[in-house]
Amino acid sequence: MLTNDELARWDRESFFHPSTHLGQFARGEAPQRIITGGEGCHITDRDGNRLLDGFAGLYCVNVGYGRPEIAQAIADQAHQLAYYHAYAGHGSEAAITLAQMVMDRAPQGMARVYFGLSGSDANETNIKLVWYYNNILGRPKKKKIISRWRGYHGSGLMTGSLTGLQLFHAKFDLPLEQVIHTEAPYYFRRPDAAMSESDFVAHCVAQLEALIAEHGADTIAAFIGEPVLGTGGIVPPPAGYWPAIQEVLDRHDILLIADEVVTGFGRLGTMFGSDHYGMRPDLITCAKGLTSAYAPLSASIVGTRVWDVLTRGTDENGVMGHGWTYSAHPIGAAAGVANLKLIDSLGLVENAGTVGAYLNDRMRSAVGDHAHVGEVRGEGMLCAVELVADRDTRRFFDASEGKGAKVVAAMLKRGVIARAMPQGDILGFAPPLCLTREEADRIVDVTAEALAEVLG
Repeated sequence: MLTNDELARWDRESFFHPSTHLGQFARGEAPQRIITGGEGCHITDRDGNRLLDGFAGLYCVNVGYGRPEIAQAIADQAHQLAYYHAYAGHGSEAAITLAQMVMDRAPQGMARVYFGLSGSDANETNIKLVWYYNNILGRPKKKKIISRWRGYHGSGLMTGSLTGLQLFHAKFDLPLEQVIHTEAPYYFRRPDAAMSESDFVAHCVAQLEALIAEHGADTIAAFIGEPVLGTGGIVPPPAGYWPAIQEVLDRHDILLIADEVVTGFGRLGTMFGSDHYGMRPDLITCAKGLTSAYAPLSASIVGTRVWDVLTRGTDENGVMGHGWTYSAHPIGAAAGVANLKLIDSLGLVENAGTVGAYLNDRMRSAVGDHAHVGEVRGEGMLCAVELVADRDTRRFFDASEGKGAKVVAAMLKRGVIARAMPQGDILGFAPPLCLTREEADRIVDVTAEALAEVLG
């Protein structure tokens, strides 16, 4: 059996970690944690520390850790049929069943489900489908995609371009020219503090209209957005935002891609964020909550408007040349079937709504008046605490001070995991949907203690 020291050395010498300061980690200057187990809302590391995971991995372990039903479904599928491809009409019982289960839960107007492995590849699929769609309709110039600053849509070439965070662009020669960005619906960071929410929505619409006018609606194919901004700060949209955006898109014949990698399958207290905000997407991107991350799987849910053109395209041109080796992988699909059954049987969508509201209310009560808390915001089982140097002027701390990261570190010492969000001192919370009120209390209490330690 490996000793901890050997495993730690191998980790630093052999393992290329994503989203990590490579030099510091290799030199042993950055923290290292090797996770060995999990149950419910807690994980355990190799040193026996039991931690309340206030971020559900990466917003993804919706049903919680250690669910034997999903583990058994994965094992049974591996014994029966570990793999076969989905090309040329091939399928597995698990993939076909999951497709039907997704369609039964999807917003109105959806037609088919395409399975991949990650949110990034699902967004790549959706962009390719949008381009194909416009080529079939004889609109070869209508190809640009509008995303929002601070949006997160992946870290590939196209998806990293769609992502509106500087970290994912710097030194990667991104964004690609087909992607253009517009204002994020981030009311706390509005340009004029005197703006009401309705004023700010009008501002966002005006910025979008100006961008469309600048580039020409005949060049713009789609608008992509998360129902709630996730990695960009966990920011629910101001009231009326999505209906106002939808009107602009409809008027200019621009498709809507709803990136529901975070919000899909219950996180907002509704099965989909599109239903929560009355969005009418043409394509929906899913991953994370589809299997609660027990196995890699993503889904592109294609609306009828797009699907009808895709079928016309193959009638005119033959087989569509798009697919992944692991599309609709039977093991991932089996995990998805078991996961969605659990979400239903455990009432986790409802729990996300009620306990999520309790978490947000308690967080506002506990830390909302702190001298260095600018805003506590959230929706469903999502919550964020934004730190500021000065509340009255919305003056932010200098990034070099790392105040958010220091608060998160102080929380970790107390056994609770939060996330220091990028591009700001923002504490992020996205617990498993099975969170209890007692566990929510602990997250809030530890947040208050850590804020007092770091910021007084």
